[in-house]
Amino acid sequence: MSITRLALSRKWLGYLALTVVVAIVCVGFGLWQWARREEAVAEISLIEDNYDAEPVDYSVVMGGGQGFDPADEWLPVVLEGEYLAEDQLLARNRPRDGRPGFGVLTPLQLDDGTIVVIDRGWLPIGSAQDSPDVVPEAPSGRVEVTARLKPGEPTITGRGAPEGQIATINLPQIAELLGDEVETTAYGQLIAEDPAPAQRPLPAQRPILDEGPHLSYTFQWYVFAILAFIGFGWALRQDARAVESERTGVPVAEPARRRPSDADEEDALLDASR
Repeated sequence: MSITRLALSRKWLGYLALTVVVAIVCVGFGLWQWARREEAVAEISLIEDNYDAEPVDYSVVMGGGQGFDPADEWLPVVLEGEYLAEDQLLARNRPRDGRPGFGVLTPLQLDDGTIVVIDRGWLPIGSAQDSPDVVPEAPSGRVEVTARLKPGEPTITGRGAPEGQIATINLPQIAELLGDEVETTAYGQLIAEDPAPAQRPLPAQRPILDEGPHLSYTFQWYVFAILAFIGFGWALRQDARAVESERTGVPVAEPARRRPSDADEEDALLDASR
């Protein structure tokens, strides 16, 4: 039987269909990894464009109820108002350099009554309790704040927090606690305060510009798709040889073995003499 006829048999058409499915799945994973890489590259580009930009007035970017534009993430803005220190919250589960800790969220009330949540920085957990030992006070009275815009975070099912703390920086959830005046599309990640306090939480770390291994994973999945067809071809050829051997009675030839080199023969003689 020719290899073509064998390939068109019911059994091998089934194997071919299975191979195609495997290849499609591999290509699908490859496309998914490519999409993840494009997201990472876009985020890196956004950080490079916005992170070190000159601060602009908050009202220019967020005023008039226009809400947060994702293209403005990391953009520095300037806000003026008064901190509502009595409504301060701690965001749980904020690791930093391998240490557990909290983000300090202090609402800032602007002149028009809008309340913007400001992440003033990071504090470690306490030495004897699951909360910071000391939370530095925010500046009192009128303050000018420079902060980078960040979108709010989603809630996490099943994760709660004790009074005075929140599980994530979910702005609608914070608005339920503090009132409808809270801006629910973005918060600020503190850069500077004027007047500056004597002490403040540790400032946010600069994001790492790393697109991750998605490109190499993309190529790996495409290679797996190609290998699926190579494996199919190899198995079909082996089956064809077996069928031909059965038909003719001639055993399948063993693959040619490499002739031992002079070094191999010398090693064998040395091993035998020991």
